[in-house]
Amino acid sequence: MAAPAQPLMHGITRLDTLQSRAGMAACYAIVRNGEVAFIEAGTSPGVPALLDWLAQEGLSVAQVRYVMPTHVHLDHAGGVGLLMRACPQARLVVHPRGARHMIDPAALIAGATAVYGPERVKTAYGEIAPVPADRVDIGEDGSLWPLGDSTLEIIDAPGHARHHFCVYDATSGGLFTGDVFGLSYREFDTAKGPFLMPTTTPVQFEPDAWCHTLDRLLAKQPERAFLTHFGVVEGLPALADTLRQGISDYLQLARAAPDGDGRHEAIRNSIAALTHRQLRAHGVTLGDDQIEAILGLDFDLNAQGLGVWLEKTG
Repeated sequence: MAAPAQPLMHGITRLDTLQSRAGMAACYAIVRNGEVAFIEAGTSPGVPALLDWLAQEGLSVAQVRYVMPTHVHLDHAGGVGLLMRACPQARLVVHPRGARHMIDPAALIAGATAVYGPERVKTAYGEIAPVPADRVDIGEDGSLWPLGDSTLEIIDAPGHARHHFCVYDATSGGLFTGDVFGLSYREFDTAKGPFLMPTTTPVQFEPDAWCHTLDRLLAKQPERAFLTHFGVVEGLPALADTLRQGISDYLQLARAAPDGDGRHEAIRNSIAALTHRQLRAHGVTLGDDQIEAILGLDFDLNAQGLGVWLEKTG
């Protein structure tokens, strides 16, 4: 069964990778003059659906030129190995700090297991396959990657993770932002527009670097961002301001949390309470249980990331 696909613009299609639920994580396929680039790869259980989509579009796996995960967290890159195995002509373009983890994913698996536990890793991520080193290209900051009649530009984008880049596509005026432009689930859209929040998952949340990254991204004067979580948003300068405020709010509530065993729960509860207030102010009418079902995992991961940040910064 093909991943639910939404054609967007300029040969770009959003593919829901159906992780945990519909509308949580996306992979974007760019098709230009018969060449294909996948921005993100999702998790391994979703790879067959990406391949089904290619077939339904009359595209062959030999036409896939690039696989470009924005960073190597497993919801973005867990399926890279299987997708590369299925697409024999594709090159993996990955951040310099992430390349070794794609060639040997043992550390990624260990890290995910520490956070989620072995059973959940097995269920959620499936086989995390290595990529042969001779098929890996380094996506250096500012590097240009031709695709059909267009060019994709890599922008180094630390803040959420040091192994994170964004991809700028001048043809669409769009940035593929991974996690560094925050989360914006479509269930929370209202007459006021999209609702945006940070994602501060462990272990490399760096607020100062993140704000610098936002400056660099806005300097491209992009028209839109293609978010992995989830979909297209426009009006980026105002959304960037919202994201900066969200990061600042997170720092404040993290610093206010008590030390000791109860710190994680305190940070998580503070994030949840803040987000519920913000959603109500944004005009969201979903019930509290519905909000928790959508954002509960993000609350947990954001609290973990803020805890790590506190440990590092003292």
